[in-house]
Amino acid sequence: MSNILRIELTDDQRRELHVLLARRDLTRYTRLRAECIRLLDRGRTAPEVADLLECNPVTVRSAVHRFRGGGIGALPDAPRPGCPGKVLGGDDRATLAELLDRSAAAGVTWTVPALREWLRAQRGVEISADWLWELLRRDGFRWKRTRDSLRHQADPVLQQAAKAQLEDLRTYGWRRTRARGI
Repeated sequence: MSNILRIELTDDQRRELHVLLARRDLTRYTRLRAECIRLLDRGRTAPEVADLLECNPVTVRSAVHRFRGGGIGALPDAPRPGCPGKVLGGDDRATLAELLDRSAAAGVTWTVPALREWLRAQRGVEISADWLWELLRRDGFRWKRTRDSLRHQADPVLQQAAKAQLEDLRTYGWRRTRARGI
């Protein structure tokens, strides 16, 4: 009796596996298990598959047992226990994008913590600032560090008066050496 694991997929299972592997949102381990099944179906042994995928043969055997227990549908990761992750819904993201576009046109800038607070107050959405930043980056929003200056709001007459007052306060020796270029 041979102890070699063999997998023979039907045409429907191959198509289903191909569709699964074509998805871009697969977790690392789901993709690994699906690749194990794909390579075993092509006649490779568990040690060869483990060598090709750079994993342990026990991982390959585990993927086979998982597949035999539930088919292609058993390959993805099981749901994690605990609270579900915070998700910003499509309508919330659209409203946020509209707010940012209107604000940019008006010259108003937002910080991520301020946006987070706005989402909590206006939309009732609790989300971390880091995750909100990541979602904004994925949606194509970019940030630019603003300067901490009020120069654009200053009165030019007052600025000239302050410069003249500073000029009067400078010591004579400093002005003299400055004038000579020393």
